[in-house]
Amino acid sequence: MGNGVREGAVEFQRDVEPVTARIPAEDNQEKKKVLNSLMSGALAGAVAKTAVAPLDRTKIMFQVSSKRFSAKEAYRLIYHTYLNEGFWSLWRGNSATMVRVIPYAAIQFCAHEEYKQILGNYYGFQGKALTPFPRFIAGSLAGTTAAMVTYPLDMVRARMAVTPKEMYSSIVHVFIRISREEGLKTLYRGFTPTILGVIPYAGLSFFTYETLKKVHAEHSGKAQPSPPERLLFGACAGLIGQSASYPLDVVRRRMQTAGVLGHTYSSILLTMQEIVREEGLVRGLYKGLSMNWVKGPIAVGISFTTFDLTQILLRKLQHGPGTQR
Repeated sequence: MGNGVREGAVEFQRDVEPVTARIPAEDNQEKKKVLNSLMSGALAGAVAKTAVAPLDRTKIMFQVSSKRFSAKEAYRLIYHTYLNEGFWSLWRGNSATMVRVIPYAAIQFCAHEEYKQILGNYYGFQGKALTPFPRFIAGSLAGTTAAMVTYPLDMVRARMAVTPKEMYSSIVHVFIRISREEGLKTLYRGFTPTILGVIPYAGLSFFTYETLKKVHAEHSGKAQPSPPERLLFGACAGLIGQSASYPLDVVRRRMQTAGVLGHTYSSILLTMQEIVREEGLVRGLYKGLSMNWVKGPIAVGISFTTFDLTQILLRKLQHGPGTQR
């Protein structure tokens, strides 16, 4: 019996040691995963937004004016901006975009990975693809989280995009002037339509991209799509997501720039009513959508692809060439 007791004690120690040793390793692994997601998301947002910045600025300028949109008018606006203000003026406001989009994309992609894990644990899908509804919820929550944190930067970026460079000399100058002349509350003007637009936009974007990757894996037998396939899946995601939420994007821009364009928009419904009354339903609330069908899929495709490939690269660097997303 004495031997039995000693052996039992030894066995008990053997069982405990791996558990206590495993906890710090798991924490370290989780920190690396979060850091990788933040870095990959930041790079994805920066690359995607810089690529389409001239089109984005042109779209905003049409959204906040009563001028009728057409491809010809958009080209003319880009060309006149280039002639009058120079080539780099086409990227005016992009510095503010970067200040916003880098933290926004980093938070959104990182939050999406975390929400997927939380929902996967809740629904019992650990290590497996989520079912459609949780997949949509994860995307919506990720977009909402990022928008809540970075919204004032989006307001600043919209102001810089539609004003001459003499009005605001820098991002800090925008914050100072808005705070002094219009009040700090103005930095969150248009926040409600933003959140209402982000829920379907981010939800459908992430849902579409994740679904297409899952369907591709099931039908092709390949664990990972190629970079061109990722771009195509991302483009489809951007097309669907932005089309669903576009009217709220127009309302958001009108409310954000009201202070410098001589309008007063007090609520979402009143803003929509005024736009429809003055410009019509389709020409008003969907103004610039055709440009978004060019710009949006390119930006979202680049964003998702950059995120995935950066994640894969970082994991390979950390764990060796055999690791993949």
